[in-house]
Amino acid sequence: MTVSRALLADDHTLVRAGLRKLLENLPNIEVVGEAGDGLELLALAEQLQPHLVLMDIAMPGLNGLDATARLVKSQPGIRVLILSMHQNEEYVRKALRHGAAAYLLKDAAPMELELALSAVLRGETYLSPAVSRGVVSDYVQRLRSEDQPGEQLSPRQREVLQLIAEGLSTKEIARKLDLSVKTVETHRTGLMKQLDVHEVTGLVRYALKLGLVTV
Repeated sequence: MTVSRALLADDHTLVRAGLRKLLENLPNIEVVGEAGDGLELLALAEQLQPHLVLMDIAMPGLNGLDATARLVKSQPGIRVLILSMHQNEEYVRKALRHGAAAYLLKDAAPMELELALSAVLRGETYLSPAVSRGVVSDYVQRLRSEDQPGEQLSPRQREVLQLIAEGLSTKEIARKLDLSVKTVETHRTGLMKQLDVHEVTGLVRYALKLGLVTV
């Protein structure tokens, strides 16, 4: 029996512990690591080369949607299962657009987690039955043919925007992303010019609109 290596990404330790316990009871899944934010996850994934990632959306530093996009680009064979409390159809569409193979609500029964894992390991897409029924057909028809808010931003700009919205100072952002303060200031100025906003609160509102941060 082939064993699939899994990484867990959630900023709540108890949630990760619960997931680990559930997965340890499955014969074909081995949990090889845990991450508390998106940046930590990317580093672990590069090191451990997992087959699966169970990913939360709302995480500090780098949210689960952008982490998913970067992960599937760098490791095309990886399968990402989003675990979220958000039932809103827009979140589901964003998750699929960013490369997720499954979207599961956190209040789902353990049996549903097993079904989702089996589906993604077969190369299929899985959505919780509780999410909007029209998501898959809408995804096929619209997601890759429309310009979406924020798509004009580079991955680095999105990182800087998220950290600004999370309230980090320029120096803190520079340290976290291993950039110079001047580079971060350039990104901040460029974001304001590109998005036609003139104050940090405008950047925060835009980050909320994109789902980079949640209230």
